[in-house]
Amino acid sequence: MHEETIGEFLDRLADRVPGPGGGAAAALHAALGAALLGMVARFSTGEEYAEHQATIDRIITEADELRAIALRLADADAEAFAAVVDAYRMPNSSDAERQERAEALATALANATWPPAKLIGVAGMVVDLAGALVAIGNRNLISDVAGAAEAARAAAAASRVNVEINLAAITDAQTSLEMIADADQADDIIARAEQVTAAVRKQIRA
Repeated sequence: MHEETIGEFLDRLADRVPGPGGGAAAALHAALGAALLGMVARFSTGEEYAEHQATIDRIITEADELRAIALRLADADAEAFAAVVDAYRMPNSSDAERQERAEALATALANATWPPAKLIGVAGMVVDLAGALVAIGNRNLISDVAGAAEAARAAAAASRVNVEINLAAITDAQTSLEMIADADQADDIIARAEQVTAAVRKQIRA
């Protein structure tokens, strides 16, 4: 994704190919949210914002880091899903082949669940930064803070579904429990994102 234009990525997303898919799209949502926060924070510097400069600087740094992490997770998601497709294509004529295929598929599905599970946490951190910026950021760009929160909300909600669809195929109990724990964060992240948007709308209407 780092070397593609937006149009090229969307063309691949729309094509009849295994990846990128919903996981990469969710990661792009998170990256967009982080990028919006970086932009708002960079417009929230100078004398007027001197009181909050340390916090603004932290938001810029963390937003840039989260944007990079989200894009890496997008690439990881596409690679992991390609491995799932390869596992489904393995021969299954004999008992030995079916056993080998089942083991490979279980491993591939567990690996494919990891990127969206971790992306939920990234989305949560984006929402946290939005919550910090909504109170101190440039008022002229406050709607972009809501846009960032909503992008992160979409990333969390979509990632949760991407985790859940693979859970039944994960045979390792510990891995399954870890993925469930990650997915269970989504409700709280979504609620916090909605609170940020509500706070922005209240400021706009004031």
